[in-house]
Amino acid sequence: MRFLPTRAHGVIDYLWGIALMASPWLFGFADVAAATWVAIVFGVGAILYSVVTAYELGLLKILPMPMHLILDGIGGIVLAASPFLFGLADRVLWPHVLFGLFSVMACFVTRLEPMLTTGHREPA
Repeated sequence: MRFLPTRAHGVIDYLWGIALMASPWLFGFADVAAATWVAIVFGVGAILYSVVTAYELGLLKILPMPMHLILDGIGGIVLAASPFLFGLADRVLWPHVLFGLFSVMACFVTRLEPMLTTGHREPA
């Protein structure tokens, strides 16, 4: 069931990206270079594709919302698997797994079409 409006998803996108980039320092794993870089790269990546998404908070409105959600899902899976892919699971596990799973969940609950300011869906 897709209940999350794209405007709310947009706010979450930017906050998620910033929180993920800050997570090495917030959760005390900044000394693990690979885990820190994974967090920064995925956080910056999410913000960049949010900037070009065709939704209320996108600036360039190039990337269709369904493609944005596919990137959220694939990126979330890779982020959640990254501790195992990069051999970091013994030092950094839960931040990457939880941020990744959150991203996967968001791709399944977000509406596919942005809303106009009047509350009507944009034409496809």
